[in-house]
Amino acid sequence: MKGDMVLEREDEMITEIELMVNGPGTVHERLLEICELLDREVDQYNWTGFYLLDPEKERMLVLGPYVGEPTEHVHIPFGDGICGQAAATGKMFLIDDVSKEDNYLSCSQDVRSEMVLPILKGGRIVGELDIDSHDLSAFSTRDSIFLQKVCDLVADIL
Repeated sequence: MKGDMVLEREDEMITEIELMVNGPGTVHERLLEICELLDREVDQYNWTGFYLLDPEKERMLVLGPYVGEPTEHVHIPFGDGICGQAAATGKMFLIDDVSKEDNYLSCSQDVRSEMVLPILKGGRIVGELDIDSHDLSAFSTRDSIFLQKVCDLVADIL
């Protein structure tokens, strides 16, 4: 069943992420710890990373900490790809089959589905959480609820 791994340890993982957010280290280090936890604990999360607003360019995302295969998409303009659409609209995107998307920026031929959640602070986008899966329809409503909690926690340090 989709999202089973999240369901098993959701509350414990949120507690761990709260500790990471409030813990020692740079923002980059703490975000990387969160990526590593999600990657380790949830089998269908095959690429987990944060895109942050580029401080030097308006309406541009820059790749932050991530776990997974390297990507050429280090800078993404608002509106481009799923990540850029999420940034432009401030809305979550859950894509069950990326091959059916016209505006998809492929990071790996193995990616089958993607979920992107904007991170909002004071009503403004400050970044986003991007998760790719090698499975079709890998994400459930439960994943989106859980990951929204993660984004809400992360917003405090961005």
